[in-house]
Amino acid sequence: MAQLRQEVDPGEAGLDVEALDRLDRHVAHYVAEGRLPGFLVALSRGGRVAHLTTHGLRDVAAGLPVEADTLWRIYSMTKPVTAVAVLLLAEEGRLSLDDPLDRHLPAFADPQVYDGGSGAGMRTRPAAGPILVRHLLTHTAGLTFGFYHRHPVDALYRESGLEYSVPPGADLAETVEVYARMPLQFDPGTQWNYSVASNALGRVVEVVSGQALDAFLAERILRPLGMTDTGFHVAPGQAYRLAELYGETDEGGIEPVPGLPVRGRPRFLSGSGGLVSSAYDFHRFMEMLRRGGELDGVRVLSAESVARMTSNQLPGGAVLRSFGAPVHQEAGNDGLGFGFNVSVVTDPSRTLAPSSLGTYGWTGAATTAFWVDPAHELTVQFMSQVRPKTLKIFPELRRLVHEALVD
Repeated sequence: MAQLRQEVDPGEAGLDVEALDRLDRHVAHYVAEGRLPGFLVALSRGGRVAHLTTHGLRDVAAGLPVEADTLWRIYSMTKPVTAVAVLLLAEEGRLSLDDPLDRHLPAFADPQVYDGGSGAGMRTRPAAGPILVRHLLTHTAGLTFGFYHRHPVDALYRESGLEYSVPPGADLAETVEVYARMPLQFDPGTQWNYSVASNALGRVVEVVSGQALDAFLAERILRPLGMTDTGFHVAPGQAYRLAELYGETDEGGIEPVPGLPVRGRPRFLSGSGGLVSSAYDFHRFMEMLRRGGELDGVRVLSAESVARMTSNQLPGGAVLRSFGAPVHQEAGNDGLGFGFNVSVVTDPSRTLAPSSLGTYGWTGAATTAFWVDPAHELTVQFMSQVRPKTLKIFPELRRLVHEALVD
């Protein structure tokens, strides 16, 4: 077991100590108010950890503190790991990003697109073209989430047992078969809608590689990078380090809530949100990306693949606010494009929080986040464990990190 440690003084790394103190105090205020149980925040420059703070509790009832080796459900921060797996297979010529999805998952042949109505009266039409693998990587396939409650297809997902993306008791193959029976919200490649697409990608990885998703990720990504605390479940000897999962209450407090089962190998291996990880492990994943696919002499991806993954892949350089489905047309998506399972800053003058051009990253459903700022050789990660309703801390976190940059 390796543990993240501070390696250099902030000032030596071009970070302002007083600004970092403001950052820590700001987030600690959420703990004092009972809105977060605890947190970890880490900043690195040039690959060296220059700021590492742990504060509060990983388990409130047990009184256990957040520590540098605490394990976190990272939910959608799983998606970039799945994207790396797909790009690995593409580099080996085992698939192409422009392959029709039904070449690997035949159930997706002849997709249908929503054409009006709802419920039993819903109308569909043949899609203008096939779903491509790249559409899954960019969330432009026309898939959705059942929990949006914004579109008749969202309701159909819920009626089909997909409110939480997986039918009760189903494995990955069975779940993706259900996705294939759903109509698309729009023609592939014509809009952006954050969705269950990465679960379909996980199944593509399984079919193309001939391995279960957990085995492929472990063999090709996690073990080569020394990410020994990352996987779809925690071993008995790790379980005491796992943070309790909380949900935000209507009153603004927190309470324990159930999550994906991680104590023992789950039946459903979610390429969308199933991984548990540590700060040390995710630091190594971010550094691999920042360094163009290589870390400590181990090359996971080519620099070209990483450049494609972390640059805007939306048609014509579109941004999420204008290209997104209505549910995503909000101010927080201005100035952001989308690569392969990461958002990318394309216009810093329009982003909600201060950002540098080319910064990329993503978040997780339980208040986790990471981003990589190539221009400043900066990586940032934030870990907590609350599924929020109204809690929004990341714009302020980005602002405070930006203020800490001296050069």
